[in-house]
Amino acid sequence: SLVWAARPGMLFQKDRQTSIHPLSLSWVFGFNSGLAVHSLMDGEDRVLLYISSHTVVIHDILRNRQYHLQGHMNAISCLCVSEDRRWVATGDRGPDALIIVWDSYSGIPVCTIFESHPEDGVGAIAISKDAKYLATISAGTVQRVCVWKWTLPTEKPLCSTDLRPEFGYQDYVIFNPQNPYEFVSNSKTQAIFYTWGDAGLQYSTPLLSRQTFKSVVGCFSQSVFHFNNSQALTGTSAGKLVVWDVVRPRSPSEEPRVELHSVKAIKVVPMQTESITVLMVFESCIVTGDVKGQVKFYNGELKFLTCYSHSKVGPIRSISFSKAPPGASPACSTSFADSSQPFAARNFILSTSDATVFHVATDKINFEKLMEEAKKAVNAITCHPWQTLLAVGSHCGLLKVWDYQQNKYLVSRIFVEAGIQCLSYDPEGYLLAAGFTDGSVYILDAISLLSSCEKFKLSRGPVTHISFSHDSEYLATADENYFVAVYKRVLRKGSRCWEHLAGLHSHYKPIRSILFGVHSDSKKPRLLSLGEDRQLVEYDLNRSSKDHLVVLHRNQVEQFAVPLCLAWYPQLSTESFILTANNCYKMKLYNTTTKICRKTLLGPTYGSPLEKIQILPTTNAVDPQIRYLAYVTKDKVGLQILPIDGNPHKSSAFICHLDGVSDLASSYDGHYIFTAGGSDCTVMKWEVNLNALDAAASLGGEDLIPFYNLLDGGREGEFFRELEDYFYYVQLRSHGIDTLETRQVSTCIPLEEIPAVMRAMGFYPSEKKIEDMINEVKFSKYADTGEQVTQINFGDFLKLYINHRPAFGLSIKKIQQAFQVLGYDNENGDKVIDRGDLLLLLQCRGCYVAGEHMTEDELARCLTTLMGKHPGGEGSEPDTYDPSGAAALSEEEIPEEITAEIFAADILGLPIAETEKK
Repeated sequence: SLVWAARPGMLFQKDRQTSIHPLSLSWVFGFNSGLAVHSLMDGEDRVLLYISSHTVVIHDILRNRQYHLQGHMNAISCLCVSEDRRWVATGDRGPDALIIVWDSYSGIPVCTIFESHPEDGVGAIAISKDAKYLATISAGTVQRVCVWKWTLPTEKPLCSTDLRPEFGYQDYVIFNPQNPYEFVSNSKTQAIFYTWGDAGLQYSTPLLSRQTFKSVVGCFSQSVFHFNNSQALTGTSAGKLVVWDVVRPRSPSEEPRVELHSVKAIKVVPMQTESITVLMVFESCIVTGDVKGQVKFYNGELKFLTCYSHSKVGPIRSISFSKAPPGASPACSTSFADSSQPFAARNFILSTSDATVFHVATDKINFEKLMEEAKKAVNAITCHPWQTLLAVGSHCGLLKVWDYQQNKYLVSRIFVEAGIQCLSYDPEGYLLAAGFTDGSVYILDAISLLSSCEKFKLSRGPVTHISFSHDSEYLATADENYFVAVYKRVLRKGSRCWEHLAGLHSHYKPIRSILFGVHSDSKKPRLLSLGEDRQLVEYDLNRSSKDHLVVLHRNQVEQFAVPLCLAWYPQLSTESFILTANNCYKMKLYNTTTKICRKTLLGPTYGSPLEKIQILPTTNAVDPQIRYLAYVTKDKVGLQILPIDGNPHKSSAFICHLDGVSDLASSYDGHYIFTAGGSDCTVMKWEVNLNALDAAASLGGEDLIPFYNLLDGGREGEFFRELEDYFYYVQLRSHGIDTLETRQVSTCIPLEEIPAVMRAMGFYPSEKKIEDMINEVKFSKYADTGEQVTQINFGDFLKLYINHRPAFGLSIKKIQQAFQVLGYDNENGDKVIDRGDLLLLLQCRGCYVAGEHMTEDELARCLTTLMGKHPGGEGSEPDTYDPSGAAALSEEEIPEEITAEIFAADILGLPIAETEKK
């Protein structure tokens, strides 16, 4: 097998094949500085293993190569490495948490444990010295400790036990290297010693307080077993080591009897004044790392041997020594304490909590900085308009520029005053604008990152969006206080500089996008902003003056949904459009001049709505009409083939940042997409393979085939047959049910009948949505032919229905949420609405957002139809009714107190599953 034949170093010798996926992870910038960084290779090689979000990264520093181990669906929360550096075990925290054991030689996952800790995921993990066993601790309030033999396929642990919450959150665990049946874990206040075997898993919790030894102990950091006796050690924040004496029961068998051994603290040894953050055993030495970046070596009697330190090293998070060459003698031993020989340890990798990694050569006492990444959230990325440059900004004030083609760091600058929230290159590529968390705006030289003018500080909150106009003459920003500011480049004393033009509180809810465009007639810049208040605002830059920003148009673009992002749609037809995406998984096209909604389309449905969108640059010189869209959801990145038509096979998405995607950028040639992960402090580079996306779309079928599959039961299902029946029944109704004339059977129906068929199929659009649907069809060919469409065929109606209906159908949860807000608790504790109040709400308020309420006549008609009654009496015409009779009917048929379930099932007639009722 590949695992059996794998050897050290062969991972990067694999031939890199073209990915079969539309997007493939190519490089990761940044790492999780809260987890350990391990050294995998010997000698002078610099091969590191670290965690970036949900990905294990194996990084060959000297040869500038990365290999990614992907398989986790949640952010990785813990990892451990076997003594020979071959086996890597990782655990994540979240729904459907996994434990995966990887072969670092081949990159193959050799074991996956599902549902190890289903409630909360894995908080800590350790592997035994013989690499046979894993110890895991869950991340919940009530923590569960499990022991696994991962070399045998199993779904259940060998043994497990629950810990009491008063022990504190156990965040560190390690095996006894001399006995795989023992391990120790610790929280900030409690160390726990475990033994396990055939009789199960037992533990001992020795007590230790300030009164035990009449001295301050501090908070625990890490624990280890001593290498030559029955003791264990725990490092503390007070710079001390707690020495535990472990009394084991004597047993002639190799496996110890699981009898709870007694453990007690015998002394607290003050080692230093600085807090100890790392404690480990290295051959015959005790090694500590502290908050001042010092690595100290002690012998078995805790006598000081040597110290390695550097002024640039921050608080130490992990230490990883290189492997010993075959036949080498131990690097240190107890004899060094009294020996005149110089102390020499093997080289080691050092990682700090401020996201810096060093290689320490002990013979030369040389600290070589291998990596320095963002230690706080990365919320800002942008690509150069014509060079392979990527700028990355973080909340720690670090601004870095990378050559993403070579994956090499070029230049950086640290801003100590505030964090970077957004970035943008100007279209000419000479300037880089940065918006900060304190509201300031810097305009920098794109190469040196030096300020090209004085900083601006007009915003009182963080600057969330920043963008240049196409001619680099204007710069616009938006902040958290819903304020849009515009800056203009002017000529002053013979040189070009920037000045503030004007600003305006143009929205009353968060601004989601600001977008510069070009007027088609004058070629001058135009500026738009989109907010969660559903307003699309266009500004008149020509008529704006100092401290006076003029609004040209203000349009409400949504009735119910919340718009989330905005982009200029490519010129794929005669008409020009603006593209938006909302929180109901719909994408809409608006005419760039009239701002009228021209099309509503079903967008990608991958767990969460689209948060940001970008049109990829043209890559097809033969046919420039072939265009693509890049997008991000809450935790995924994806591609969409244009033009958008609702076909689900034209899009794909991949998990990128589990804690949320904060920004999106694309390279100038469209070959790469970049995503920023916010709190996970990473940026991911994705290689684009458009051929794979086109192939997937082709396999999904042509014409109406992809849309048939979106119906319940598909093309052969009952729902489709019912839709056909309604469609042809409408033709009969339009000609007159009682007519005796010869009927002309057609494949089309009048546009006026669209609402009736939609409602018959269980989709109840508002009056505004009905108007949008009819106008969408009526003017679909107007820009090309100048004529209006008066009929719609079955295929176009099917697409119209699928694109406009709710993406996931009707849900009782929305009705229950409304009752939670509008209702009150009755005697049984159920949320109810009084019958009279409900009728009054429907008539007087209707939908507050939509501005549509029902008249008394409309309400009477709806109630009588829904209840299957006709107030005029049996035999009366369906269209004749008496409102007073409807009121009387409601008192008879509708209970005085209405729950969400009664309203949905008994009044609306919607099917409700038993699980939904509960």
